[in-house]
Amino acid sequence: MCGIPENLIRALKVAGPDNLTVVSNNCGVDEAGLGVLLFNKQIKKMISSYVGENKEFARQYLNGELEVELLPQGTLAEKLRAGGAGIPAFYTASGVGTYIEHGGMPIKYSGKGDGKVDIESKARPTAEYNGRKYVLEEAITGDYALVKAYKADKKGNLTFRATARNFNPPAATAAKITIAEVEEIVENGELAPDEIHLPGIYVQRVIKGVKYDKTIEKLTLTREKNESDSKPKSADDEKRERIAKRAALEFRDGMYCNLGIGIPTLASNYIPKGVQIELQSENGLLGMGPYPAPGKQDADLINAGKETVTTIPGSSTFDSATSFAMIRGGHVDITILGAMQVSQFGDLANFMIPGKMVKGPGGAIDLTASGSKVVVTMEHVAKGNQHKILPVCNLPLTGAGCVNLIITELAVFEVDKQKGGLTLTEVSKHSSLEEIKEKTGCPFNVASELKVLERE
Repeated sequence: MCGIPENLIRALKVAGPDNLTVVSNNCGVDEAGLGVLLFNKQIKKMISSYVGENKEFARQYLNGELEVELLPQGTLAEKLRAGGAGIPAFYTASGVGTYIEHGGMPIKYSGKGDGKVDIESKARPTAEYNGRKYVLEEAITGDYALVKAYKADKKGNLTFRATARNFNPPAATAAKITIAEVEEIVENGELAPDEIHLPGIYVQRVIKGVKYDKTIEKLTLTREKNESDSKPKSADDEKRERIAKRAALEFRDGMYCNLGIGIPTLASNYIPKGVQIELQSENGLLGMGPYPAPGKQDADLINAGKETVTTIPGSSTFDSATSFAMIRGGHVDITILGAMQVSQFGDLANFMIPGKMVKGPGGAIDLTASGSKVVVTMEHVAKGNQHKILPVCNLPLTGAGCVNLIITELAVFEVDKQKGGLTLTEVSKHSSLEEIKEKTGCPFNVASELKVLERE
């Protein structure tokens, strides 16, 4: 909902075209943003990276009413950028060893409630460069791009605010006709050449939006600590806190870090003294600050989890294609993210249960293929004491052989990628080796010097 062309979406609903193929990182939320067109059954196919909390998006997909092609978020941004640059295809490491390479991901279910698939993704060609495998991705172009900017001059030059830039510039370059919706139109010359983010050569039409709701999906604020606010922590809260505290020990001074939603983000509250890190958010922010104080929230400034955040001195903002160039280029030092399953070989699955639940890969596939250190933080078992650490993942992979370290409330495992196995290095004081063996679904080695889980 950040940086979306609200007025153009509303106008498209009224105009009523249907059978649309829509390329967007996600589809808004239920009955807001692109969700308006989804509810109105105007969309035939979505090319996206993330379903998220949009229940109607998930319902239509799982019931065979909507075609959905799920792509890694960085690949989606780069496919648009390449389309606008006249590059028909490119190779990327994102998705190697997953459904992206091998195909078979459901694009359209039969809709008969039998879980059968009418259309599935195809395998991609691969090639090796410098001993590493890459998959071939084709560029995306469109008939129209509907984008949102902050200001435009009468030549169509655009400027954007904060993280509202996201996918707008690459999308604008990739269309035959780009219509830019803006908050203000100024005379030529009022925007300094150095402050223009997208030149008018890419923009054919400009409109000034009638009104802006600028919906904030997750209003997240700081508040002063007060005794009346303090509540006893639940067992789940204490568990999550233990995992986050241990994950924070992986931070090193000067690191550039990308933290996933939930426990990984919580880890930033426990950065060791004397350690300074830079938080990178893949929606276009480097140098992420804390949550804003009440009344100081900015709808144009959110993190990848859709939460309101702030900047700090030295922060920078950019579009999504630039953000994922940082990630794929290996400039981010560490990634911490959650998981549904991890294998003893370091394979990771964390974005869908076919036919039942789908969140979408978002930026995780790009992050786990970047060559940075990958740390998984998760509860040791799922509901019903189902194993989450397994010999082989049985859910679609986010990344193959990508995980370096697994941190749970019970233990820490290192992944030996050469030998393909796990080594238990730390055990919680609240647990025992016998419990860990019982709750881990694969064999593992035990370190010669087994430590107590640090910072409990």
